[in-house]
Amino acid sequence: MSISPERDRPNAVEYILYCYGKRLPDSMRGWVRNDLGGPGAVRRTVVRWSALCVLVLLPLFLIPTTLFVYASMTLPILIPFVYFSFALNRVWRRHRLDQHGLDPDIADEMKRQRDAPMHRTYAEKYGPRS
Repeated sequence: MSISPERDRPNAVEYILYCYGKRLPDSMRGWVRNDLGGPGAVRRTVVRWSALCVLVLLPLFLIPTTLFVYASMTLPILIPFVYFSFALNRVWRRHRLDQHGLDPDIADEMKRQRDAPMHRTYAEKYGPRS
C-alpha cells in the first residue's frame, strides 16, 4: 500500500466530507483558505447547507398530494434554514478556518478589501479612529 502524493485539492469524497465538517490535510490549506475566505465564500457556504436541507426534504415529495401541501410541508423548514445559513455563515467559516489551523480573520478579508475605500474616505474627512 503506497502513500498518495500530496495534493492541493480534495477529491470528490473528501470534498463532500469537508463540506460538512471534516478537516482536510495540511497540504490543502491554500485551497481551504480560498474556499472559506476568497471570492464567493459566502455563496458556496449557503449553497452547501441549503443543498443538505433540500436533500433531507426530498422524501416529502414522494407523498402524493397537492402543490399547496408540498409548499406547506417544505417551505416552513427551508426558509428558516436558508436564513440561518446566511446569519451564521461568518461564524461557521471562522470556525472552519480555525479548524484547519488558519487565521479566522481571513473570513472577513474580502469585506475589508471591499470597504477599504470607504474607511479611507472617512479617515481623510474625520481623522483616524481612536
